[in-house]
Formats: sequence, C-alpha cells, structure tokens
Amino acid sequence: MTENGSIFIADKNVKTRDLVSAFLTYQGYNIAVSDDSTPFFDTIQKKNVDIVIADLAYLKVIAADFKERVLDRNPLVVLIGYGEVSDSDLKQPARENVFTLQKPLNLDELESLVMRAREYQSMKMYDCSTGGSVQNQLLSSTMIGSSAPMQALFEMITKVAASNATVLIQGESGTGKELAARAIHQLSDRHGKNFVPVNCAAIPDDLLESELFGHVKGSFTGAYANRAGRFEMADKGTLFLDEIGDMKANLQVKLLRVLQNREFEPVGASKSQKVDVRIVAATNKNLEELVVSRDFREDLYYRLSVIPITIPPLRERREDIPVLIHTFLSRFNADKRNAVKGFSRDSLGILCNYEWPGNVRELENLVERLVILKGSGLIVPEDLPEKYLSGKVYCFTPVEALVPQADTMLPEAGICLNSAVEEFENNLIMQALSRSGGNKKEAALLLNLKRTTLIEKLKKKNMAFSGE
Repeated sequence: MTENGSIFIADKNVKTRDLVSAFLTYQGYNIAVSDDSTPFFDTIQKKNVDIVIADLAYLKVIAADFKERVLDRNPLVVLIGYGEVSDSDLKQPARENVFTLQKPLNLDELESLVMRAREYQSMKMYDCSTGGSVQNQLLSSTMIGSSAPMQALFEMITKVAASNATVLIQGESGTGKELAARAIHQLSDRHGKNFVPVNCAAIPDDLLESELFGHVKGSFTGAYANRAGRFEMADKGTLFLDEIGDMKANLQVKLLRVLQNREFEPVGASKSQKVDVRIVAATNKNLEELVVSRDFREDLYYRLSVIPITIPPLRERREDIPVLIHTFLSRFNADKRNAVKGFSRDSLGILCNYEWPGNVRELENLVERLVILKGSGLIVPEDLPEKYLSGKVYCFTPVEALVPQADTMLPEAGICLNSAVEEFENNLIMQALSRSGGNKKEAALLLNLKRTTLIEKLKKKNMAFSGE
C-alpha cells in the first residue's frame, strides 16, 4: 500500500465521481478516476490500486463477474443507488472485504468505510508476513476463555493491534472492555508508551474538558498552574475513552476535531497543540440508537467505529465460567491467605445457569466474597447468596457418565465432533483440577498425564490456574 493509499473511483455519474475524488484527495489519498479510454481492470492492475470505489450499476455493465475479478485483489467499496440491491444480497457469499454505502452519499460514512478497507488490507498483509501464527501470552493471561466467542475475540484483537486505527469496543458492563483495550495497546507498536484511561461517565461535565485537554494558568477559577490533560499524557501512546456514550455534545465536537486534525487546545490556550494518540473508545450503550435520537454525533460515531469490536456477555460463553471461577479462586486464596478448596459440582452448576447481568466483574466479586466468608473447605449451594439459587440447575455430568456408551444416540440435527471432544476433555480437566484443589501435579495423576503435558494443555486452552 502506498503511504497515503491509492484509490480508484469508477462511477458514470460525473458529479458523484468528482465529489468523492475531491473529498478523498483533500483527506490525503492518491486518487485515480475511471477513464473510458482505459479498460477498468487494466487500470486497477497498472496503477497498483489499493482500494476500489465503484458504483454498482457501473460494475454490472462492465462485467458480470466483477466481484470475483475485483475482490481477488482489492477491498471494494460499492456505492448503491436507491432500490438496486440490498447489502446482504451483494455480500453473498459472505465477503469481509466488501463495504457498501447507499446513495445519496454520507461523506463521513464514506471515509469511515475507506479506513476500514485500508485496515482490512493492512491486516491481510500482516497475516501473510506472520503466517497467521502469532501467539499472544498476554491475551491468555489477562482475558480468560477457551470458548469460540473468546477465541474469535482474541484473533480480532491481535489483528487490530497491528494497526493504528481507532477502535470502538462495545459490550455490557463488566465484560472486560478495558482489558481488551489494554491488550490492544500492549500488542501494538505503542506498548512502550502510556496507556491512559478516562471514564467519561465518572468525571463531572464541567471538569471533563480540562481533564482531557488540560488547561493553562488563570483560565478559570482555581487554575493556579498549567496542567497537562490526558491527551498530552497519552502522546505516542493510547488513550482509552471509557463510556464514550455519556460524553456531552460540546465535548463530542472537540473530540471530533482531535480525531480529524490530530491537534487540540488546552482550556484557555490561544493556540493548538499537535498530538499523536491512538484512540480506543468503549461503551455499554447502543451508539447507533443514540445517533438516531441525536444524543450522539453521527460524524463522531463514524470516526470512532473504524474497527468495531464486541465483547460477548458471560451468558453467551457459559463454558468459560468454571475456568474463570477457578482462576479467581486461586488468586483470592493467595491474596486473603485462605484455603477454599473449590466449588462443588452442584454449586458450579448453579453458577453456570445464572444469567450474570454484571458479567465477569460480578462473578469475580462473588468469588472474592465467598473466599472471605468461607475461609476454607468446599463451596456448596448453601454458601451461595439467595439470588443465585433460583432457576434450573445446570447439570455437570459425572466422569463415568461422560464415557460414550454403546447406546449413545447421535442427535437428529447432528453434532460438531470437534466441539464435543473439546468439551469432553475440558470437563475432565476441570473436574481433576477441582478435585485436586488446583494442584496440577495431582490433577495430572488423576488424568494419567505428565504434569508438563497438562500445563501445555492449560496454556493452549487459556485455562489459568495456580497451585502445585
């Protein structure tokens, strides 16, 4: 990819073509436009184009197989006229490098899509250079989970970290959005610089501007000296804006300017200050709904959501609950110098059935409370707070019942064999660790494995346990 990115624009509508060309040229991209004297596919090849922006009607005219001929090489941004075709129709079969935009054009959304296309290409180049085999001990040590949703999240974080794109992390409270943001920073080229978090909901509105941008002496009552803001502290590093959905409209405008121009003005200052900061924002609110209700600026939303990441709630990855429980148990036993051996099968079943509105944070707080109150022994259902005891209990199958029997029936809808085998193995490991109180040596003996073999399996499955 060239330094500023090379984009080819093809549209029979001259006004649209000129508008897009002028806008992206102003944004610093190298632009080439369609020319009837040079065939479309020859232009893409000869000019070494990174991204193609083309009108759907134009593409249909030049080639029926345009998708295959373009997408083998380039991300494609397709401009769709009213009533032509839906996004879902265009993307069948699913193609992650197709980005669609309905006419009439929203230029902020267009730029957001172009940035996503560039990041897609950057991530593909990164995959090729590393062979797709990057191992991240940081992820497995800070974000625990072996479920499919978490593995997909880990892969996304690894890819995103390699770029400098703005990231919007969405998810319910307590899912670990700040952990994801920190992982992105630690895996990026900025890891040697500051990671600066700001909770936009926790700071009063009248102080948030000064907190973000700093202030100069005498700019308001109580400003007795110059003060650096969070943007200045995060220069060359990462600024994490948590609960961005709670930011007031006047600050949204100023944040948009920083994203556009990479400069800001401290409160009371007379000139701007340049800054090199990667923005990672997070929210537990639906920003698209806030845009519709005009509580959040549409142009800022497109700037922030260049790469959106969604953290799955705990109820959608219940298979990770036993792993999280034992991880927290080991930590709090060490911190509190207590000796809680583990959770009984019934208590684990109850907790796996619970909906967890507070997600991982709620689970962590519960385990800490139980370790403090219990002190030693095994956590049984009677030890759990009343609210966790209602509802159906998740059934943990005894080890002997997990062994396939001759009369085991295959479900009518079929089964994913790999997932079933993985679940079977995880269940046995969990029970061995639970029975041994987290002692890996004893658990390995129960499983007839070498201790080193069990440790390697725990690492591969992102199961973090302490204890010898």
